[in-house]
Amino acid sequence: MAPPKLTTRTSRTQNTHAAKKIDELASKISKHQLGETMNQRPQFRQTLRTLAIAALAFALAPALIAQTSAPSLETLRKDFLNPPNEARPMVRWWWFGPAVVKPEILRELQQMKADGIQGAELAFVYPEVLDDPAKGLKNLSFLSPEMLDDVNYAQTEGRKLGMRIDITLCTGWPYGGPSITLAEAVTRLRIAQVDVPAAATTVTVPALQEGESLITADVANTLPRTTPAAAPGQGRGRNAGPPPPTFDATSAKPLTVSGTTATVEASDKPRTAIFFIQSHTKQAVKRASVDAEGYVLDPFSHDAVAKHLDKVGTPLLSAFPNNPPYAIFSDSLEAYGADWTPNLPAEFKKRRGYDLIPHLPELVAGGSVAADTIRHDYGMTLTELINENYLTQIADWAVAHHTKFRSQTYGEPAVSFSSQNIPQLAEGEGPQWRAFSTLRWATSANHVFNHDVSSGETFTWLHSPVFRATPLDMKTEADIDFVMGENQIICHGWPYSAPDNEVPEPGWSLYAAASFNNHNPWHPVMPSVTAYIGGMSYLLRQGQPANQVAILLPTDDAWAEFRPAQTTVTGAMQRHVTPALMSAILSAGYNVDYIDADAINKVGLGSHSIVVLPATDRIPVETLKKLAAFVAVGGKVISINRAPKMDPEGKIIPELTTLSNQLFDSAKSTLVPDEAALGAALNKAAKPDFQLPADTPARGQLGFIRRKLPAVDVYFVANTGNQPIDTTATFATTHKFAEVWDPDNATSTPATAADFPIHLAPYESRVFIFSDTQPAAKPATPTVIASTLDISTAWKVAFPGLNKSVDEPVPTDWIADPSTLHYSGSAVYSRDVKLVAAPVSPVYLEVAGGKPLPGSPNSPPEHPALGPDGLPNPLVTRTGPGMHAYYDPPIREAALVTINGKSAGALWHPPYRLDVTKLLKPGMNHIEITVFNTALNAWSALPPHDYAPLIAKYGDRFQMQDLNQVMPISSGLLGAVHLVTEAQ
Repeated sequence: MAPPKLTTRTSRTQNTHAAKKIDELASKISKHQLGETMNQRPQFRQTLRTLAIAALAFALAPALIAQTSAPSLETLRKDFLNPPNEARPMVRWWWFGPAVVKPEILRELQQMKADGIQGAELAFVYPEVLDDPAKGLKNLSFLSPEMLDDVNYAQTEGRKLGMRIDITLCTGWPYGGPSITLAEAVTRLRIAQVDVPAAATTVTVPALQEGESLITADVANTLPRTTPAAAPGQGRGRNAGPPPPTFDATSAKPLTVSGTTATVEASDKPRTAIFFIQSHTKQAVKRASVDAEGYVLDPFSHDAVAKHLDKVGTPLLSAFPNNPPYAIFSDSLEAYGADWTPNLPAEFKKRRGYDLIPHLPELVAGGSVAADTIRHDYGMTLTELINENYLTQIADWAVAHHTKFRSQTYGEPAVSFSSQNIPQLAEGEGPQWRAFSTLRWATSANHVFNHDVSSGETFTWLHSPVFRATPLDMKTEADIDFVMGENQIICHGWPYSAPDNEVPEPGWSLYAAASFNNHNPWHPVMPSVTAYIGGMSYLLRQGQPANQVAILLPTDDAWAEFRPAQTTVTGAMQRHVTPALMSAILSAGYNVDYIDADAINKVGLGSHSIVVLPATDRIPVETLKKLAAFVAVGGKVISINRAPKMDPEGKIIPELTTLSNQLFDSAKSTLVPDEAALGAALNKAAKPDFQLPADTPARGQLGFIRRKLPAVDVYFVANTGNQPIDTTATFATTHKFAEVWDPDNATSTPATAADFPIHLAPYESRVFIFSDTQPAAKPATPTVIASTLDISTAWKVAFPGLNKSVDEPVPTDWIADPSTLHYSGSAVYSRDVKLVAAPVSPVYLEVAGGKPLPGSPNSPPEHPALGPDGLPNPLVTRTGPGMHAYYDPPIREAALVTINGKSAGALWHPPYRLDVTKLLKPGMNHIEITVFNTALNAWSALPPHDYAPLIAKYGDRFQMQDLNQVMPISSGLLGAVHLVTEAQ
């Protein structure tokens, strides 16, 4: 259930009124003499007090109005336990080829619904097989009538099942295809440097390739090479760009070019001629469907984007004649090397007021404040162009077609944080919890711009190779995503696979990703996993976000770092928002959003109480005034390393300098030397939301997020690591009563806000609810283990897929037996247990064991590009930044438990423990534990797949990842099984 509209509406009104008050105060600040200390003038101090009271009044009043519209505590509990459909996870549904048939489409939709999946995003990718009429396998041409008929069938049947259906508005990614000509494709600025010997008067113009044109040419003094150029083919990452220039830009003079010759004035020294050439990356659409091959479009070009919407978008939406998709989707911007567009010079001059062309040598070479300003203006112009011609055009097109635009607005090229407010739905990805993350980039935008739902592409690189990922791996990543603010998980993903017996098991799969369809043996546990995800997503949509800290992203500095082949704001932020910065904030007990100057100037700072500036040089004066007004009404600001000193254009102006020095002062702990000093400054600025003892290692392992309702505070707390946690926590809530909920079943026990004991198994999580309502449960009293009945022996084990049963004194690893070495499926462990009487105290079935494995719970950054020009090699697929649970569990990989024929629940994450009290009876009790492993074991017995015929027919469109790791892995019930009785 979405948060009540009145709550959302009043909160947005609250933010609007607060922003207006901040604007008024900022205006007051600008009208006073900034050469004086702000608190020296009595009239000014009174103005600050008056406006502070007004701002507080506006902040508090809407909460009273929203009291009647917020869900009650009991509603929260009920919907948490049985989450509404719109909170449940979605899946990216890959159609390979597409080679699909209607009966299988329907079967897979029905399976998704049974699994507790909300809906599907249709994604059309490369073919998996050659046509085989005898088996009914036929790859349909992309956008053919037959394919569109299947899309129509899928969306129609999905809607009948009550499912949400989205569609990717392309094949593969990024947008492009056969309708895009080279002139409409991604454009780049190619710089050709040619040595000019001493005394030379002419130089030959470099040969132009197809589609290229010469923009201008210059000659400049040659600089000694200080760093060796990269060897051909050597990768330096997508942000590295070409080798450093070998010329002095300050000496550059224009050349006269005639035909293939450029005329230069004679000199007694060798020089360098620089030719600036409008070129193309010739990047092709990645993972394209059949007959959908082609160039990636120029995202700065209005006409190229409009053509794609007409040639691809319109046919796809024709398959939704009466009911448009919930959303159209654009994947992460991966137009690598997109740093130019044909009309850039004209647009630059119109927007910035001067001609870019004479400054191209400075743009390329950098090395001065003036050059950095040109780079800044270049970056800002690129951002404006993609905002207008790509994001706004598609968002408007979506509205005109009665749908929404869901966009992963990051990567290359040039989009900023505030660009995310253009699409109707901003989405992120990446579980880099303690580093810069494009997931936090997106959730922060949704928090800042008051959007209730934050979706994320989730499990993209989860535990490679394909089919290795487990439910525990899913929880490991999902919990990290939750603490970063995600509340709509879009699983990556669900591979459509040909009907049974048409292709070998485990069927089709993407080259790199987890697979969540029912070809995965542990799939029967999926409803328990989706219930957990749905419940948490529902809770984390309620009320308003309450992250205390906002990191002011130095976008103007990022633009000033732009240069050809390096035009990504999010790429720059990986350098500015360091792991040390993120860890300092999180470990100090605060959660954090990102924000940029445009957002502050437009909507203010919302409920954030502290703004942190990474080392920043450039900042708009308007933003600095907003920060001063924020401080005047009680907000706190902290800058790291230095105070900003320049405006966006690189100018040092007295107004900015004075205000910056007043705001950022080491004597007031508002200016700290480095990230190591940040924690203490934060604690001085405001009490942390989630305070842990200073000496506990849990500071680096526990994650949390808080949501504020008018009468309730919701905290989600997760152990993100593979070690158990025993510590205490103090929550910064003002509510009187507290209870802690078990996310698996919503059972609650009373808690306290101060120094509450936190005991969490590896990767375990809890929900803390604070309110002024007395909990129904009695105050918790310490429990002790009254007895432990070891039932680890005398199990009968049946393997349904093998028609095999064995008696095992102690259960053993399936791979220890040659007959089950390559078995993927289920095994039913059964035995009887005799009890003298029905239990009068809680009894738990527990599978003990499990051990941590070496590794980190956080995911590394995105994989780099390979080429020396910063572009990826389309024929090479690098292993991605995959994560997984670094834990060897006692159940490999998940189990369903029944006692006396009744379900006791699922075991899929630590602690492997179920309350079975009500299922036990006097006398004989029959226990069954059905254990499921992964598809990897059976897959490992198959001969290597020969992709040569597929490549010969369709080209090399994908490369399966980590096939050397396809081998049998431990499986089965491997831990000791106990019936544990507790007593108080």
